[in-house]
Amino acid sequence: MNIRHLTFRLLQVYVAVVRLGSVSRAAAQLHLTQPTVSQQLKRLAEAVGEPLLDSQEGRIRPTAVGTELYHAALDALSRFDDFNGFLQDARQGTRGGFSIGVVTTAKYILPRLLGPFNRRFPEVEVSISVGNRGYILERHRHQQDDLYLFSHPPAGEHTLSGRFIRNPLVLITPPDHWTARRPPADFSALLGERFLLREPGSATRLVFEEWLRNHNLQLKRVMQIESNEVVRMSVEQGLGLAVLSEHTLAEGEHRLGRPALPEFPLTSHWYLVCHNNRRLPYPAANFVRFINDNLASCIDSRYIHNDLARLLAHIDTPGKGA
Repeated sequence: MNIRHLTFRLLQVYVAVVRLGSVSRAAAQLHLTQPTVSQQLKRLAEAVGEPLLDSQEGRIRPTAVGTELYHAALDALSRFDDFNGFLQDARQGTRGGFSIGVVTTAKYILPRLLGPFNRRFPEVEVSISVGNRGYILERHRHQQDDLYLFSHPPAGEHTLSGRFIRNPLVLITPPDHWTARRPPADFSALLGERFLLREPGSATRLVFEEWLRNHNLQLKRVMQIESNEVVRMSVEQGLGLAVLSEHTLAEGEHRLGRPALPEFPLTSHWYLVCHNNRRLPYPAANFVRFINDNLASCIDSRYIHNDLARLLAHIDTPGKGA
């Protein structure tokens, strides 16, 4: 028997014998027979190839080699106990980690969820990837993350999503825009204005352009900007109008105009997304449960639209989650 093939059980038996100084007492503690313990000690000595124990004055004591083995065994068993504790915590979702990919606009939402989650489970490490919708779609396609946060979730046989937060898309205008003095009757009065749009593929732009098509409306002047912050600041400086997620606007923001128009804000939602053909890590599953149970304490109630039942059913299915 090679020393590399020593089992934890052999080491446990050896540690008990050295600690108690007696085969009989070790056997009693381990609920084994004395012959079984003696046989285990013999196997261990043969594997090491050196005497491990001496009997002195009726008490078993380790030899020099046996003492080194004793300390090595203690270290190995201690590390294994630590791992076992980690494993138990991980299975409860209280330790370990997971990754989440979020589209850029979701960065205004995610911290409100992760902050309380981190305070509850400080030993869970979360890796976050942020990018435009195309980038996060690519990560989703290659299953690079455990969870995703989309406002326009991808479709697919192995994609599972659940909406949980309203994402109203609001019309914003410069502070001194004419609509502040003379509110337009409908959106058609704004078609001659320049609109600042996110890049093609952006979920905000997808929803807005779909709304325009459904109403047979077409914008005449468009400027493309690949950043919500730059869009907002450009509107403040009078470069044009825009439709943005309400979550991107700073609380208490009064400089921007928000004319009241029929059908605005446009309806949109945030979705948690995962793959249904792979096992969700325990901490990630715990995060989904945490959101479901604590959403009201993380997000303003007017934004809550919790429909995570399918995701919860998936992670509670044996082999799919915690």
